[in-house]
Amino acid sequence: MKKSKLIMGTAMLAGLIFGSGVVNAARTDMVDVSNHNGNMTVAEYVSMRNNYGVKAVTAKISEGTYYHDPYAANNIKNVQAAGLYINGYYFCRYTSVEDAKAEAEYAVKMAKQDGLPVNAVLCADIEASQQRGLGTYTNSLAIEAMKQIIENAGYRFDVYSMASWGDSIIPWKYMGWIASYPNNVSKDLYTKGHAWQWTDKQQFKDSYGGFDTSQLYDNYYTGGQDKNAVISNGDTTDVSHVNGNNNNKPSQDKNMTATSGNNNQYQNEDYAQNGVFTANTTLNIRTAPSISASIVGSYAPGESLVYDHVYIKGKYVWLRYMSYSGSYHYVCAGILGGEEYGTRQAYSVAKTYTVKSGDTLSGIAQKLDVSISYLTSKNGINNANLIYVGEMLKY
Repeated sequence: MKKSKLIMGTAMLAGLIFGSGVVNAARTDMVDVSNHNGNMTVAEYVSMRNNYGVKAVTAKISEGTYYHDPYAANNIKNVQAAGLYINGYYFCRYTSVEDAKAEAEYAVKMAKQDGLPVNAVLCADIEASQQRGLGTYTNSLAIEAMKQIIENAGYRFDVYSMASWGDSIIPWKYMGWIASYPNNVSKDLYTKGHAWQWTDKQQFKDSYGGFDTSQLYDNYYTGGQDKNAVISNGDTTDVSHVNGNNNNKPSQDKNMTATSGNNNQYQNEDYAQNGVFTANTTLNIRTAPSISASIVGSYAPGESLVYDHVYIKGKYVWLRYMSYSGSYHYVCAGILGGEEYGTRQAYSVAKTYTVKSGDTLSGIAQKLDVSISYLTSKNGINNANLIYVGEMLKY
């Protein structure tokens, strides 16, 4: 996370190879952005999602009680449009518990103004010189006070800080997002937290400059969705299974050609499903879900994409995704009920409803065909009579 709004890093992290299939670096699960990164577009976030497996973005909201990030609203809107989970953070400058309360209240106000959805994480970034001299006792009181304010506003709370501050300045029990940049990032560190920020110089091919990037250890920053649920090619409740057998197995799509056997025994179907696919072999990227479609590129072993639809064509399972160029592309995930050409993991984007003037929670619940208690639980609402115009409710 940027140390203040005046610092920007642009150097490349030496020695790391990304997107090449070489597993020698921590995962690029989450990126945090601020005014340093400028006006980020939907296409940039889609590229991060499709080419690097980014699942979540945490956007800077404010600093102290005097600075509101001018790009926050744009980042929140565009991250959601790209189908990624969105969270927020605020950079702390407090020197007392009362200051900490004021900063949390300011962050909540700005987050709601910017459209940060209810139930997102609103994280306190505690790493400034002002907190260094306070010690664990005052910092603990400040954190508890901020946590109450953030959660009362309907957001989930976390603390970001440097690993070197653990227990010396901030008790470890509060630190869910830990920053540490070792030379060797092939070994998982700080696995008891929600996330480990392992670099502030990550490069993405469609974006300028260096980015703070983190590896996630649980589902806290992905809205509680299980990011590790592996999906099998045979696990398709909306797809009829084959009436014959899969003895005739083709090679992977890098050399895939029509095979002998009667493909008519397989029913062609399609269904909506969001997920992350990681290839275990080199796979062609095609312009349609067919082995005769044009090839426009390839995925190497270990590379990932986020797909939004599944097609069953003949005996093959095809995954659709939106490329950074804005066109739909397709990759073969394997044989229906048979050989897998990689792993699929669940990736669910929550549906949202934006509160309008005159709305009540009971009226919204009726409109969405859900219960009031479901909405309060899903969105962390403590008072069912208190909702705000512009809030995004998950359902």
